[in-house]
Amino acid sequence: MSAEQRVALVTGAAGGIGRALVDGLLGQRFKVVAVDRSAEGLAELAEHAAANQQSANLMTIEADLAQDEAIDQIVAQAQARFGTIDILVNNAGVGQATLRRDNRASPIKFWEVTPDQWKLFVAVHTNAPMALSRALVHDMMRQKWGRIINVTTSLGTMIRDGSPTYGPSKAALEAFSAIMAKDLAGTGVTVNVLVPGGMTNTGMIPPEAGYAREDMIQPAIMAPPLNWLVSAAAAAVTGQRFLAVHWDAKLPPEEAAAEAGAPVAWTDIATMPIEPGQRS
Repeated sequence: MSAEQRVALVTGAAGGIGRALVDGLLGQRFKVVAVDRSAEGLAELAEHAAANQQSANLMTIEADLAQDEAIDQIVAQAQARFGTIDILVNNAGVGQATLRRDNRASPIKFWEVTPDQWKLFVAVHTNAPMALSRALVHDMMRQKWGRIINVTTSLGTMIRDGSPTYGPSKAALEAFSAIMAKDLAGTGVTVNVLVPGGMTNTGMIPPEAGYAREDMIQPAIMAPPLNWLVSAAAAAVTGQRFLAVHWDAKLPPEEAAAEAGAPVAWTDIATMPIEPGQRS
């Protein structure tokens, strides 16, 4: 099946990274279902697509992934428009700055996090990817082709002070990605992680953080590795994590992937548990 016939669903599609992911997929002539809670952001995305004669390949869905009922509604609307979803990009995120704008200067302590705040981050970063993947994976397995790409974060961010909600909920998605890849081995459905690799110029980093925007990683670097991961050339690539900041677009994609990739969830350095019968 050609790219023109493939359909991708991208969450958090109206934000900085999401916009870059959607632009990259549309540029490769995929059909894209763009999901976000921001009506204004989705409208801007649609205008941009129209300006590039891509409107026929774009569907926008306004939805809040923190709401359980949103998942079924998203899937039903997307399938009604485009049919089977071939590619799922779990990109939606909630930043620590939503809890405290000056979090960099005054890091949030874990005991300051309310139960509702904790539930919000887990709902968006962990529960929604699980629910969407579960809803779409059966069609992917039936057709023996599918791509699931989870946007997590760097290890340093997962364990950084001031990140008691963002870090752990993204770490859960990282671990889940490793298990998904194992469960789907041999099915034709791959699961990989894609991250920028550092502080990125998006709305998650507010002006109060005090960093120069031009010194940050720019979201556009996410598109080249994503486009390769959803291509036929990456059919055998699964259970890997890729740092977009290390992706060298001047190299052939396979070489760029070798430089930017490593096993998901850092399993190459993990100490595996001793199981019964393993001791001498």
